[in-house]
Amino acid sequence: MDEQYADELIASGDLTPDWRPSFLAVPRLQFIPDTIWHEVDGLFRPVHRIVDPDRWLELAGGKNSVVTQVDDGCPVGPGDAGDIPTSSASMPTMVALMLKYLDVHRGQRVLEIGTGTGYNAALLAHRVGAEQVVTIEIDPEVADQARKALSDAGFGGVVTVVGNGSWGHPPAAPYDRVIATASCHTVPYAWVAQIRPAGRIVTPWGSQYCNFGLLALTVHGDGTASGHIIDTASFMRLRDQRFTSRSISTADEQASITQTHLHPADVRHTDHSRGAVIAIGTRVPNCRTSYTPPDDNPNGEGVLWVVDHDSDSWARLHHTPGDPGPYQVYHSGPRQLWDEVEAAHQWWVDHGKPGADRWRFTITPAGQRIELN
Repeated sequence: MDEQYADELIASGDLTPDWRPSFLAVPRLQFIPDTIWHEVDGLFRPVHRIVDPDRWLELAGGKNSVVTQVDDGCPVGPGDAGDIPTSSASMPTMVALMLKYLDVHRGQRVLEIGTGTGYNAALLAHRVGAEQVVTIEIDPEVADQARKALSDAGFGGVVTVVGNGSWGHPPAAPYDRVIATASCHTVPYAWVAQIRPAGRIVTPWGSQYCNFGLLALTVHGDGTASGHIIDTASFMRLRDQRFTSRSISTADEQASITQTHLHPADVRHTDHSRGAVIAIGTRVPNCRTSYTPPDDNPNGEGVLWVVDHDSDSWARLHHTPGDPGPYQVYHSGPRQLWDEVEAAHQWWVDHGKPGADRWRFTITPAGQRIELN
């Protein structure tokens, strides 16, 4: 990272001045593998450094995230194309933001969940000392690449472990901080158990309905942890917390049609509805959502889907720009999903439309609780 970009991040509040030396000292580009992936027409196409160095540098050296693996290392698309990103280098702004919230200091011991390229571990190593950083990666090939990159950059003292990040790494515990670079819907208690009292966990979080939160937790002396959503972040899921899906019929022949006054923006992730989607995600289980905006549809309609793959239930809402409603909703399956979504949204309204930061997360040996604070 050059000095100008570092200063821009400091001015925006994403990077704190105490992290500036580390971001200047650790070259992100050195951690990007020689093959990366770029989305073209819905598929992720490989970009090889040796074949197209200019395009590789354009993608790898920019300020955006870089996809470094697809389909768990086995591309399923035609012509070596990939379908789903499964590892990446995060945007520098997001890396800086998460490290700011981690509030780590030299000499503290840090466990990183999800090594990825190794760049984040290198930044931590520069800040607290390489011998104080343990990073765990579930994919052996990704771990090998990161281990080599860390060694080449002078941070070979970082302990890079191949394993399931949800289990943490007990042999090197206790830690002062845990930072995850993969999203969870349930914070693993192993992370809490392996941190000293007053330690801190920073992790992306998301329900099945919406994957958007950045969660910070403080560990207490009684072996529990609590905290709340502190910002927005969207990350790939921990592999053992991925949601499975299967094909279901979404034909209209069996669908019923109703109307609603709820606009799609009220029930999906927007600036004003983050608290609402947490309410929906916690009160409407096994429900996923997707949205196609009007500009991406040939007929100019926006379309919102809510789907439960387990019960073959779905609902689809249509709207056009500027239309004040009511909006048409198609339903199918044994669950009345739209009714459940509406009820959860109304519950949120009845409780004063609490923001995302009003939800308190508590992690105990018995599991995770999410309650209004």
